[in-house]
Amino acid sequence: MDKKAVEERRKDKIPYEHYKDILKNYNPKAIVENTGCTFDEEKQEFTIKIMGQDYIVKYPLGEVLNGDYSSIEKYPIKTLILRYLINAKGVPPINHDITYRDVPGGEVYYNNFYGRCILRLIRTFGKDLDKFRKAFENIPKEEVQMGDIAYKFQFINRVYVTFALWSGDEEFPPSAQILFDKNASFYFTAEDLAVVGDVSIGILTQNAYK
Repeated sequence: MDKKAVEERRKDKIPYEHYKDILKNYNPKAIVENTGCTFDEEKQEFTIKIMGQDYIVKYPLGEVLNGDYSSIEKYPIKTLILRYLINAKGVPPINHDITYRDVPGGEVYYNNFYGRCILRLIRTFGKDLDKFRKAFENIPKEEVQMGDIAYKFQFINRVYVTFALWSGDEEFPPSAQILFDKNASFYFTAEDLAVVGDVSIGILTQNAYK
């Protein structure tokens, strides 16, 4: 691993360790009520699903693991899960979709979100809608009427995201849109939602190119 990669991992580890330390101050019963996730009192661990895949969070240590208890190398998804457990407000889906710009703080971070998520979605699937379909094969989703193809899916309990693609033609290049249920801001900040988009695309990419 080169020096830059080591530095990035160290930088990503700092917030993870910070939120691990904070989690122990929260009551597991309150977390369950606010997220709808499960808590095993005997094992002292939460089970959280992201796009149908289980993740385990040890309490009060805050250690985040895959559903089979294997370690997770990437820190952003682990930090995101901890922030979700800590910040969730228990608001059910509103069934009204909004753009990233409509999220509090979204206008400020939009350029980052556009490059990190929307452009990545276009580059990954914009010219291959069949790959996009394959990516969603084993993920619970609902096909919605938007663009040339669009799916609404539950990213994490109570938080729904929609990915839409337009394949383009001779005149127009491929394009994409990412929408969030209006309740998303009761679980994640605008910065967090950029990670939500990034993680979602990463999972879909792995599924599509297995």
